[in-house]
Amino acid sequence: MSLFHARFTTHFKAWLIAAALGPLALMAQSVPAPGTPPVLRGSTLEGKAFDLQALRGKVVMVVFWSTDCAVCRDKMPELRANVKGWAGQPFELVGVSTDRLRSNAVNYQQLVNATVPTSQRFTTLWTGEPQYRDSFGAPGQLPAAFLLDKSGALVEQYHGRIPPEAWDRIADLL
Repeated sequence: MSLFHARFTTHFKAWLIAAALGPLALMAQSVPAPGTPPVLRGSTLEGKAFDLQALRGKVVMVVFWSTDCAVCRDKMPELRANVKGWAGQPFELVGVSTDRLRSNAVNYQQLVNATVPTSQRFTTLWTGEPQYRDSFGAPGQLPAAFLLDKSGALVEQYHGRIPPEAWDRIADLL
């Protein structure tokens, strides 16, 4: 069984459980416990090696999203504005595309590269890459955002729309 097939199967099983059990299943899915440094490794959509551990010393928000998710697409300008607003601060935003097809994520990234200033772009990985690894578990409702402190420990998580308080929390952690 290919790694992509194994990851797809895992995510599909999580989706089936969530569909059968409803919102309670989403809350019960395995995510790192608060205070625990999660794992996130792979290649960016540009083909560069990425390891979340390299961002220690910075506050990091990891956002799982999909081009099929209207709320995700709607939140992108807000995410980009915050990337620009926190420029010069020890803050990083990392996107993780859960798109079924890599081409969807790549096409979106190409559009971003052509239309969005460099100061508002952020690193993006795709969950289907063979070397992709994470310990966040199935993200559940998208967008799903995980906030990490400067030590790399999970502080908070948000599912669905990212609340304004999340940005205040980042300011507190900086």
